[in-house]
Amino acid sequence: MFFTPTEIVGAFIIDIRRFDDHRGFFACTWSPDEFESRGLVSQVAQVNLSYNRTKGTLRGMHLRYAPHAETKLVRCVRGAILDVIIDLRPDSPSYKHWMSVEITAENRRAFYVPEGIAHGFQTLVDDVEVMYQVSQRYMPSAEAGVRYNDPAFNIRWPLPPTEVSQKDMQWPDFEG
Repeated sequence: MFFTPTEIVGAFIIDIRRFDDHRGFFACTWSPDEFESRGLVSQVAQVNLSYNRTKGTLRGMHLRYAPHAETKLVRCVRGAILDVIIDLRPDSPSYKHWMSVEITAENRRAFYVPEGIAHGFQTLVDDVEVMYQVSQRYMPSAEAGVRYNDPAFNIRWPLPPTEVSQKDMQWPDFEG
């Protein structure tokens, strides 16, 4: 795997190392040792799958705070998404900065999202599946988030949102 640091401290774009032959290719997509050797969280408590019917569907921006904070490793296994993160760690040099990366079934990229980072995505095509490993089990009482269109961040989404949950539309304005 190839780990590329991003402008958000501690977040990485991860590309596979392919071994091609006449049958296709083989690649390792997960190795705890490779993550640990870079000081990254390798614990996997749960693996989630999100299916999204409609192009423009927006999910986010979600996070959880300590003691239930989680890391995520996000991969699009069908279709394409624009994956977006916002650094909400007050002591981080990239605090309140956001960035995005296109992740598709074809590019086979993954996005490592550390604790304290709000995460969300928008589907770029119909019928998208997103799989992500998380370091903590789901804890509804620990959920937090910021609105996808919060003026404090001015995220530039590629499409007008077609589907957004009521919960995601009702996060309060960020005060930080």
